[in-house]
Amino acid sequence: MKQKPAKQRKQQPAPKPKKERPQIALGKKNYIIMGAGLAVIIAGFITLANGSMTIAPLLLVLGYCVMIPVSLLVR
Repeated sequence: MKQKPAKQRKQQPAPKPKKERPQIALGKKNYIIMGAGLAVIIAGFITLANGSMTIAPLLLVLGYCVMIPVSLLVR
């Protein structure tokens, strides 16, 4: 005697999880450091406009390469 194949249920696709965007959690401390970095950058451009060729690049490097990345990395 042949057995009938069992009825297979159609499986409904699992509901897709909502895609969550990765969020950067920036706190008050981060914004303070970022503001200080922007202030240093502005001071660097002002000193550059006044003709300083020693302090201006130091301020710009400090702002762009140190303070802004630090403000994003500090938790």
